[in-house]
Amino acid sequence: MSSDSGSTARLVLLGPPGAGKGTQAARLAERLGVPAISTGDIFRANIKGGTELGRTAQEYTARGELVPDEVTNAMVRDRLAQPDAAQGFLLDGYPRNTAQVGELDAILGADGRALDAALEITADADVVVERLLKRAEIEGRADDTEPVIRRRLDVYAEQTAPVSGLYAERDLLVRVDGIGEVDEVTDRLLAALASQVG
Repeated sequence: MSSDSGSTARLVLLGPPGAGKGTQAARLAERLGVPAISTGDIFRANIKGGTELGRTAQEYTARGELVPDEVTNAMVRDRLAQPDAAQGFLLDGYPRNTAQVGELDAILGADGRALDAALEITADADVVVERLLKRAEIEGRADDTEPVIRRRLDVYAEQTAPVSGLYAERDLLVRVDGIGEVDEVTDRLLAALASQVG
């Protein structure tokens, strides 16, 4: 799959917190020639900037809860309307629940676009907890304690796992093991994507 103007890659990247989505999103986006759009990055930028959206987002994330749909939907709709996303995108962190799947369908459908694939990075919960505790220590994320991390994993399982089911029903879901060297995981994702879209 090349990144010439004739090809598109409209992708969703799924997976639990700490599965390496952010790292892989950046690498895949570069290889495919599309922007990586991370709702987490947009929230963090707003939190850092002290915006109203940032304050709202922080109230939820500090408790390990998800930001309300209407806030997230509006943000994604605006971002996908930008010119760099016209030929494709890689969404990381959205949709997080089945209602957001419907919203994304509507956003894309309004422009006659549709999703090409949903890539799900899988990872063992204990490995993920260990990774996130290590990251919290390195980055000084005081709110990333083990109970908060485990709560985030529970929220992911409750709300986001059904998203995988929906995409599986549509034959759009591709699952890839996220444990291993970064390059290995990137290669696995690209190979899985080529067999799905190609």
